[in-house]
Amino acid sequence: MDENGPRLRSSWTFLTQHARVLGAVAAEPEIRVREIAARCEVTERAVQSILLDLEQAGYITRTRNGRRTVYYVVPGTRLRHRGEAGKPVEDLLALLYTKAAEPGPDDEMPAGWGRTPAQQDDPDRRD
Repeated sequence: MDENGPRLRSSWTFLTQHARVLGAVAAEPEIRVREIAARCEVTERAVQSILLDLEQAGYITRTRNGRRTVYYVVPGTRLRHRGEAGKPVEDLLALLYTKAAEPGPDDEMPAGWGRTPAQQDDPDRRD
């Protein structure tokens, strides 16, 4: 660990580019491909490919509004991975792209969150 925090061994992230693009579209349906690319830090060609993937999988639809393309997230579509299968895509978007309320003193973190293995063995321990 250096003075700026832990060193990363790789450049992986928790979210795929597909999730980022879908989030950008959900937040701003009239967003331009160029703006999505800048926001998601990918090329415009990658965004076009991802939008096509999302459309073919039924997650979005697109329509023309004059010279603009408007993207809509299809309500009720489900996540595809076995680990999350059946959960609506809206749950993911709500989790990632809405501001969460600050936790209060009575709010508990789920078991194991922010605890060392020793603390997990003793749930009453509050180091």
